[in-house]
Amino acid sequence: MELNSKKLERTSRFIYYTISFILCIFLILLSNRIISDLDSAIVSPQVEDYENKVKINQLQAKYDALGLEIEALNNKNSTIQKTMDTARENYNNEKQSFDNWLETRKTLGSPDKDAEVIQRAKKLDEYFNIEKAWRNQYNEVQEQVDAKQKIQQDYYNNLDKERTVAYDKYSKEYARFELKVFLIRLLFVGPILALGIFFFVRYRRHKFWPLFFGFSLFSVYAFFFGLVPYLPSYGGYVRYAVGIILSAGLGYYAIKKIRSFIEQKQAELKTSTQERAKNVQTEVAEKALENHYCPSCGKDFIIKKWEFPLKGNDQDAYKLVTNFCRHCGLELFSNCNNCGNKNFAHLPYCALCGEKSTYIKNKQQTG
Repeated sequence: MELNSKKLERTSRFIYYTISFILCIFLILLSNRIISDLDSAIVSPQVEDYENKVKINQLQAKYDALGLEIEALNNKNSTIQKTMDTARENYNNEKQSFDNWLETRKTLGSPDKDAEVIQRAKKLDEYFNIEKAWRNQYNEVQEQVDAKQKIQQDYYNNLDKERTVAYDKYSKEYARFELKVFLIRLLFVGPILALGIFFFVRYRRHKFWPLFFGFSLFSVYAFFFGLVPYLPSYGGYVRYAVGIILSAGLGYYAIKKIRSFIEQKQAELKTSTQERAKNVQTEVAEKALENHYCPSCGKDFIIKKWEFPLKGNDQDAYKLVTNFCRHCGLELFSNCNNCGNKNFAHLPYCALCGEKSTYIKNKQQTG
């Protein structure tokens, strides 16, 4: 039964990549669990572990006690303020009454009222002295509040110093903790990354390549998500240096592979067309015929309309193909030895009679 090679190829590719991604996902889940257990083996330091708790508690207690005293004094001043406002209001009312009465007396001109003037002036002075006494008491309490707030600020500054010293110690210890976590993760991720690179370079064309490719994907995830975020920073120098090394390494590998491929193709084109024909694989030949390019040099073998002179109204020249590649000389189309039908030379069988092609017979004989 004849199989649809295009559909089979697409289906196979989908299945292969599905296997790779499923394997990668389960490896990621397993590695996350393992790394989580490894991280829990080291206890993360806390700021409280480096504080002088006795001294801080003493300073905090004095700070809180002063806060309560200041609050009590502020409440007292609040009461004094209300009493002082009442005294000021009484004085203002009495002064207004005295001024009105004095104006009336001047109008009537009653000299026998001098004693009453003196008496009311004394009463007005009493209201003023009461308001003044409360104001003085308010100022005294406010001075006490200011003095206690100054002492409280000193306690706060001392507390801040103690906590700063503790935080500095914590920061140094936390940097060491991060380094330990990174080294543990490196011991776990490093071999995985090396193995993933090895599988990709060595086994990417293996018949079980989906399994190796899935592990390679997992190694990339483990590196970028399990190790890179935990790289010690030191101002960013380490991370930038790692980025430069990776970029240079991958760039060198890519350039080397591309140049090697170009040199290999150039060397192949220098060999005879018979030797090159023997090295053409059936899958490459199928794709070459489908996309109308030479399986050896990769250039288009269809002659375009502007490359071939037309004769009269011959429109078939727009899709003319040559039996040999115009660029490297490889034979592209040949006649079947059995029926004489023209076929793509590198496919295994004749499209008309099913006879094996000449190149396939030669490969089998030389193989």
